[in-house]
Amino acid sequence: QVQLVESGGGLVQAGGSLRLSCATSSRTFSHYPLGWFRQAPGQEREFVASISRDGDTIYNGDSVKGRFTISRDNKKNTVYLQMNSLKPEDTAVYYCAAQVYDAASAYSTRSYDYWGQGTQVTVSS
Repeated sequence: QVQLVESGGGLVQAGGSLRLSCATSSRTFSHYPLGWFRQAPGQEREFVASISRDGDTIYNGDSVKGRFTISRDNKKNTVYLQMNSLKPEDTAVYYCAAQVYDAASAYSTRSYDYWGQGTQVTVSS
């Protein structure tokens, strides 16, 4: 079992910034590629960003490129999502996820085996 706990969500004005964190007590944290996804009401869960085990390979969703940055600190068992230039359309519940078993795609929700409970991000116009 890998328990993931997100934090850092909240209400922010358009153009502002937030940093989300996702922590785990798992001692095998550094073994897993990690991802951030988001889900707005009535919509499917959307890929935001992913990061490889060592942090060298990063993918970003088209809607957040140039604004969001994923990073990880394997010593602290934490993955981060720095969100800048936030827009109202970024409003969603944000989830972190761990890929325990090898999967072909970093973009698909089916590639991830463990999920956090989510943190709400609301961007006002």
